[in-house]
Amino acid sequence: MEISGIISAIVIGCVIGVLGRLVVPGRQHIGVLWTILVGIAAALVGSALAGGLDVRDTDGVDWIEWLIQIGLAAVGVTALERTKSRR
Repeated sequence: MEISGIISAIVIGCVIGVLGRLVVPGRQHIGVLWTILVGIAAALVGSALAGGLDVRDTDGVDWIEWLIQIGLAAVGVTALERTKSRR
């Protein structure tokens, strides 16, 4: 992976993490760094999942891929929030 790919993964991860956090109702007690890390992981896993479902490359905006990534980020934020709240 080139440096441009890494930078774009971080930027997309930030956006996906924030959108995933907005989808989850209530207040989450996790930091910005955790939100970014969850977003990056959700973006990578969501892209792979969309590729497996053969909806990764479509004409125009890849809405299905974005929805998968945002859904995964919401699940990740919720799981992290529950893990941190137990401590």
